[in-house]
Amino acid sequence: MAIVDLVMPKLGESIMEATILKWHKQPGDAVALDETVLEIATDKVDSEVPSTAAGVIQEILFPVNEVVPIGTVIARIQTAASQPVVASSSAAPPPPATNPPVATMANPATQKPITIGANRFYSPLVLNIAASEGISMTELEKIPGSGGEGRVTKKDILQYVASRSQSPAAATQEVVIPLARVQPSTPALSSSPALSTSSSVNNGNVELIEMDRMRKLIADHMVKSKQTSPHVTSFTEADVTNLVLWREKVKKDFEKREGTKITYTPLFIEAIVRCIKKFPLINSSLEGSTIILKRDINIGMATALPSGNLIVPVIRNADQYNMVGLAKQVNQLADAARQGKLRPDDTQNGTFTLTNVGTFGSLMGTPIINQPQVAILAVGAIKKRPVVVETPAGDSIAIRHMMYLSMSYDHRIVDGSLGATFLTAVAKELESFDPERQL
Repeated sequence: MAIVDLVMPKLGESIMEATILKWHKQPGDAVALDETVLEIATDKVDSEVPSTAAGVIQEILFPVNEVVPIGTVIARIQTAASQPVVASSSAAPPPPATNPPVATMANPATQKPITIGANRFYSPLVLNIAASEGISMTELEKIPGSGGEGRVTKKDILQYVASRSQSPAAATQEVVIPLARVQPSTPALSSSPALSTSSSVNNGNVELIEMDRMRKLIADHMVKSKQTSPHVTSFTEADVTNLVLWREKVKKDFEKREGTKITYTPLFIEAIVRCIKKFPLINSSLEGSTIILKRDINIGMATALPSGNLIVPVIRNADQYNMVGLAKQVNQLADAARQGKLRPDDTQNGTFTLTNVGTFGSLMGTPIINQPQVAILAVGAIKKRPVVVETPAGDSIAIRHMMYLSMSYDHRIVDGSLGATFLTAVAKELESFDPERQL
């Protein structure tokens, strides 16, 4: 019989490791090709790992909660390939194997998994949401779980958050325990001074909260981006009155006809795509001293999660969609992100990122580049302001819908001239929006 190694799959260029959430199969269990063997979690998404062969699980090399590097063998599957000939009673016994024995780990089913409180396992996403919602460990243990072996799923905790009654008295009686599970350190995380453990002692009325795994990785990515790219940020403003009035005019009919809402995001993405085609160097990356010009235009859009963290799903080949297609792509990816249903591929291979800081009420921001891209554009809140308007009859003051735009770019590739010109071009695209446009 042949032995097939099941390895931790590559889930994207920036993901180097994953946490094992649950094994669906144990040694001795039969498994079919493409059948789910285990569930894993990364800083971006939870995912299922299918079997790469049909056979029987021979051994499992890592227990639940273990952090495993991408490409590492995590299990071995015994297949029916090369079936041995059945020997008769008179046949000589087969020679002993000459290969050295492989060190194996005890069956994880017999090991006690790493758990938190009351011997109950919680996934990183559940712990993340609990921490952001201020749910104590005692409260978390009371939530009924619909997952395997009573495990609390994301759906369970979100339903609990939506339905629970606020009780200030109970909150003051409980001690808030940091809910994020402490993961083994990795070189990528431990090498960053910003993430090193502080030995200082905090006195006074304070609360210590352990960063969850996703927040640690986001922090590490942000520090590395600042260390990698010399950031320069340019600002401009745009009169988006025509765009705002057009959306208000068509949004009800659009939703009725297409079955989805039209937000400002697809309108911004459309303008960005048009300008990238005029200034293709914005859609590039840098490896050493080589500039890699990307022919595909894949736009990432920063999306807030219920946990408070951000994720950047990617609209691939955004230039190939019309407005209806862009609106559907934006809404589908945003919904999948908030529900924890993004696939690993949904967050990969972005070439330019848009972040809407106006969603949170900010007028403008100085975004950090999403590596290995070379630019990221932020749009602020749309506000009515009195503005000087130039007309053939002379200048006048009018109430207009105004919005600030800011773009951070890698000064190794994009100089101030290109960066400012591109940003101004995006603003002009938005300002020249046709208020009589037909869908």
